[in-house]
Amino acid sequence: MKILVITGELSGDLYAYLLVKKLRELLPSLHFIGIGGPRLRSLDVDILFSAEPLSLVGIPDFSRLKRYLFVLNRIKDILRKRQVDLVLLVDFPGFNLRIAKFAKGLGYPVVYFVAPQVWAWYRRRINLLRKYVDLLYVVLPFEEEFFKSHGVRAKYFGHPLLDVVKPHLSAELFYEVYGLKENVPVISFFPGSRESEVARHIPIFLEVYRRLKEKNIEVQGLMVKALGLKESPLWEEARRAFKVLESIQYDVLKHSDLAVLASGTITLEAGLIGTPSVVVYSLPPLVYHLAKRLVKVPFISLPNLILQKAIYPEIIVEREGLKGLAKVVEELLFDEEKRGEMKEALARLPIEVGPPGAIWRIAEDFITFIELFKHQSRPLTD
Repeated sequence: MKILVITGELSGDLYAYLLVKKLRELLPSLHFIGIGGPRLRSLDVDILFSAEPLSLVGIPDFSRLKRYLFVLNRIKDILRKRQVDLVLLVDFPGFNLRIAKFAKGLGYPVVYFVAPQVWAWYRRRINLLRKYVDLLYVVLPFEEEFFKSHGVRAKYFGHPLLDVVKPHLSAELFYEVYGLKENVPVISFFPGSRESEVARHIPIFLEVYRRLKEKNIEVQGLMVKALGLKESPLWEEARRAFKVLESIQYDVLKHSDLAVLASGTITLEAGLIGTPSVVVYSLPPLVYHLAKRLVKVPFISLPNLILQKAIYPEIIVEREGLKGLAKVVEELLFDEEKRGEMKEALARLPIEVGPPGAIWRIAEDFITFIELFKHQSRPLTD
C-alpha cells in the first residue's frame, strides 16, 4: 500500500517521522511518498518536496506564494492520477486541510495526525475536519472530547513527546563540553523553528540579553538553532552574544536556570523537562490584530493550557514591549523561589499527557484502520 504523507512544520516533521518509523516496523510493506522535513527525509520516504519553504505566516511574498501553489497543485495531480491509496496529513493545517478536502472529493480515506488548534481560533476549520477527515489523532488530553462533541471522529492515545524529550548529558559534562561556568546562571533562548519566527525573535532576544549585561548581571547566554534553519547574518550576530548550539535542545533546557521560548511546541518540551521559562509571542502586525479578535483561550503556551494554570509567564511583545519582557526575565532570573514553584507545578505535566508509548498505540490503531479500508474497497494503486 502506498500512503501520501504531508507535513510542513518542524514539530510536524518530528511527529510524522515517529509515526512512519513505527508503522514501517509493524508493517514493512507500507510505502510512503509526500512532503517532509529533515527527519522524514532521513527515512526511506520518497520526498517529493521539502517542507521548509512551504510554511507561511502573515502575508507571504509573491515567490513564496507561487511555490506554495505549485506544490499544492502538484499534490493534487498525484491524487488525480491515483498514485496513492491513502492520505496521512500531519499538522500544517493551512495546506493540509486543502488537501483533505480535495482527496476526500476523489474518494480517498483521509487520516489527520495532530489536530489544528481550532479550540483556540479559526473554528470554521471544525467543519472541514468533520466533512473531509475519516480519523483524527489528537495529542492534547482535552482535544478528544472537544472534537467528538463537534462530530469529528477523534482518538487520543497520549502525547508522542513524552517518549522523545529525554536529556542525556549530566550537568558536569554539559558545562565541560560547552565551556560554561558551573556557578554562573545559564539563560537559554529559543527563537523558533521557522525562518520568519527567527527573523522576529533573534533581535528581541539579543536586546533582552543586552539589557541584562548592561546592568552587569553575571549570566551565561545560550541560543538554540532549530534543525533545518539556514545560516544568515542574524545567526552571525547571535553568535557574537551567545553560544549558539544545534540539535541539543533537551540538554540545554535541562541545564538552564531560565529559558526564553518563542511560543510553540518547545514550550511543551520545556514543560516536560521542568525548565522554568518565559514564553514570548510575537507576530506580524496584521496577524497580531487578527489574533487579538479571534483567539478564544486564556493561555498561549501548551503547559499553561494543559494544566489550566498560569505557570509560565506569557509575554506578547506587541502588547508588553521589550521593556516588559526584559523585566519579567530579570525578575525570574533572580527569583529562585518562583522558579522552584514552576518546577513543582510542571511535575504534573507528564502525567496529564501520558502514559508513554503514544506513537506505538497510534500506529497500531492506524494499521487497524488500514485493514478495515482494505477489506471495504480495492486499493487504488498496484
